[in-house]
Amino acid sequence: MLLVLLFPVAASAQPALDLPQVSPHARTEQHVGITDLAIDYSSPAVKARKIWGELLPYDKIWRAGANQATKLIASRDFGFAGVAVKAGTYSVFITPTKAKWTVVLNTDLGATEASHDAKADVATVSIAPSSLGAPRERLLWYFTDTAEDKTSLDLEWERVRIRIPITVDTKTQVLASIDAATGEAWRPHFASANYLFEHGDVDRALTLVDRSIAIQATWRNEWLRAQIMWKKGNKPEAKAEVERVQKMGAGDSTYEQFFKAVIAKTVAGWK
Repeated sequence: MLLVLLFPVAASAQPALDLPQVSPHARTEQHVGITDLAIDYSSPAVKARKIWGELLPYDKIWRAGANQATKLIASRDFGFAGVAVKAGTYSVFITPTKAKWTVVLNTDLGATEASHDAKADVATVSIAPSSLGAPRERLLWYFTDTAEDKTSLDLEWERVRIRIPITVDTKTQVLASIDAATGEAWRPHFASANYLFEHGDVDRALTLVDRSIAIQATWRNEWLRAQIMWKKGNKPEAKAEVERVQKMGAGDSTYEQFFKAVIAKTVAGWK
């Protein structure tokens, strides 16, 4: 009885069977400027078959790999053979012909040849194939000729290559990042000054709020400086600061809705 009871336990402890995939999963990544690109696919082999025009008939759409849909991932907006595409993940479909191939990016990541819906296409481009000098046994997607603002996405299989130019506006993206970073650079000094002011260290708070204002004057850091000036007994400067705050805050929804009345009430209590 003991042996009978133990057998199911021993059987359930058997390791899962792990076998090589016929078309193994592959992924290639490339950093272009400040944009991350990746192509995710499964890689079938030629296996002595004629691929183009037979295994993959001309003029019929194909998932650009095996198993699941091939996917192109981009962390920022990019150009796909001249077509502007938003950052995101897209399935890739190809329709090979004897002359030019049609390459499509589609938003349906689970699409197959049978379920592909052109209404979900975001880019459709024509690419002329070229011949490979040496045959490529397994399908390969990879990036080549990468520069700061461009790269090429290449597909090679059997004796055929297609090369899809990808561009990114790195300069504009970097400038936007700089603007975003420097546009908020006043905040750390302001936050530190506010903390020190609330904990009674008025002199250090004044030094930091002045640094914040020097980077970018806002109604928030000017209002903190007004309070510091009042606390230090410099009433004329405090009132002058309040006038600046009121002018700078006018039209700002956060100021108008949440701070205007509070500031007015605070100033009214200054004596």
